[in-house]
Amino acid sequence: MSDLHHRFRAAMADADTIFWRPQSSPAEMFRELAAYAEEHATEWDRYGDRGPVAELEGRVAELLGKPAAVMFPSGVMAQQATLRAWCDRSGSRRVALPDLSHLLHHEQDGPRRVLGLELEHLTTGRETPTAGALAKIGGRLGAAMVELPLRDAGCLLPTWDELVELSAAARERGVPLHADGARIWESVPHWGRELAEAADLFDSMYVSLYKGLGGSSGALVVCPKDLAGELRSWRQRLGGTIFSMTTAAVGGLIGLDEHLTRFGDYRQWAIDLAAALHERGIRTYPEVPHIATFLAYAEGTKDEVNERVVSFTEERGIVPCGLWHDAEVPGWVVTELTCYDTAVDQDPAEVAGLLAEALAIVLP
Repeated sequence: MSDLHHRFRAAMADADTIFWRPQSSPAEMFRELAAYAEEHATEWDRYGDRGPVAELEGRVAELLGKPAAVMFPSGVMAQQATLRAWCDRSGSRRVALPDLSHLLHHEQDGPRRVLGLELEHLTTGRETPTAGALAKIGGRLGAAMVELPLRDAGCLLPTWDELVELSAAARERGVPLHADGARIWESVPHWGRELAEAADLFDSMYVSLYKGLGGSSGALVVCPKDLAGELRSWRQRLGGTIFSMTTAAVGGLIGLDEHLTRFGDYRQWAIDLAAALHERGIRTYPEVPHIATFLAYAEGTKDEVNERVVSFTEERGIVPCGLWHDAEVPGWVVTELTCYDTAVDQDPAEVAGLLAEALAIVLP
């Protein structure tokens, strides 16, 4: 870790944050979990059965209008198990998915090396998934997957009509359609739809407990009942049927109670912030954010901009954003901004001003 990263972490420890969530210690998190468990007389699960795991599975399945849900320790395991289960049924290991998929970019080639999946690109870069994109992939497919939203493309979402047409095309072709819906909670306000309406377009969907919902870890897959049994078998084969997932399940239940109704507000605040950033010379992608998370672009070099951000945090006691990275265009840098409960309590115009000040942007 570089000296700059050490300075930033040290400064963040005593600073106020704007984006993502309020910083909390493990002790604070465990106190919150304990308070919930005491209030609800929570019992332990055992190897993923009964207790808060069963309660969470039932609640999420109902929210998304699916017959069953299976909890996993991680989303990566959940998705690999789901894709492999569909492929075993279909008789083909070929899976179509975005080239920017989290599974391809951040997981050490796990889908290929661990489960033997043969991966085809459904979309490239910032393309949105369509029926036409699926039609271009010939031959037999074991499954197709979309990421909602496409995180590495600025949390980009397809239109509702594109999803409906893709779903119909997959079903007509007999290809199981799976959704990486880690942030589906945050996505449905963009379409003006309910969670169950979105999930109905897919044969299975993965959801995260620790992103928008703010839990400590964990994931679920909603799916048909018969597939749920296969997923439990794959969870055990992959080492995911651990002695207890109670703490993660309780965190998920708390997240549903505290955040599920707020994602529309988070998204609108992000839209207002993006508009204010444009006025201060900071670009965003998408230009109008689709969810509460989006990319911000500014002129400068990574080293110069990050030094300004770290110095601002040290001097002002405010974390204006995360560190920046080189963008696709030379001379520009990019960072991700996530607008949750900490952000929406503030004026987006004032936050945009703080960010411009931290980056030392001076308008003509």
